[in-house]
Amino acid sequence: MAGPETNTQFRLTGIRKYFNSYTLTGRMNCVLATYGGIALMVSYFKSRSKKTPAVKAT
Repeated sequence: MAGPETNTQFRLTGIRKYFNSYTLTGRMNCVLATYGGIALMVSYFKSRSKKTPAVKAT
């Protein structure tokens, strides 16, 4: 038959327990980690010092 066989399919361990595509909690954690990574990159590039120019004039 088509469909999930048993509950042994969902016995996840390690990091797969928190970041998976089978449960709503796992999907939510993946989305939150992605948004958090994007927010960290944006905040890093906004907080960099802009005192020195990218290309020095010669």
